[in-house]
Amino acid sequence: MAVIWVVDDEENIRNLIRRYLEKEDYTVRTFNSAEELNNALVSSLPDMFILDIMLPGVDGLALCRTIRENYDLPIIFVSARGEEFDRVLGLELGGDDYLAKPFSPRELLIRVKNIFRRLQTADNPEKKMVFKNIIIDPEKRSVIVNNEEVNFTGKEFDLFYLLAGSPNRPFSRQLLLEKIWGFDYEGAERAVDDTVKRIRKKIREKGALPALTTVWGYGYKLDV
Repeated sequence: MAVIWVVDDEENIRNLIRRYLEKEDYTVRTFNSAEELNNALVSSLPDMFILDIMLPGVDGLALCRTIRENYDLPIIFVSARGEEFDRVLGLELGGDDYLAKPFSPRELLIRVKNIFRRLQTADNPEKKMVFKNIIIDPEKRSVIVNNEEVNFTGKEFDLFYLLAGSPNRPFSRQLLLEKIWGFDYEGAERAVDDTVKRIRKKIREKGALPALTTVWGYGYKLDV
């Protein structure tokens, strides 16, 4: 079963997460600081990280940046800082999901399962998709625009890949939420809007010709 490392300076939170994940047969290792985690990374790696933002010393955002520089492994943030700025910054730095405290352990478990399910799907490679100056490679989970790779998070790639699989077809926000975040996701459709905004900015900066357009009052589509 998958190995998950949890970094949180609150012992009760660490123990709560451990109990729920171990009930589902995940192997869990907990740490109370970024320093402890970095020491452990010298000898082994998990399959997923769950990080608190407000850590002593090096905070969770800086820790996420360090992890992303070296490893392509999923990261879920859990934090008492639920402001939009922190949520968006965490996702931009490479986090795959964000859960504000206090949170439901069941919801955290569902998000963990959804991420692993998407990764398993990605292990069954499909053909590359090419739209004008964009190349999407599902095997490498990469997006190339004008011969430059776009730095997408896991969620951003999954959403963009879904839209690209049916070009010019409008997807409702609710459908995107269900497909990418899962049927049991209890968050708002704002998660879709935030993710689309980041994708749109990244591909525009590279000069993409196909546009990620808004279908007003409904959702989004990849207009090729």
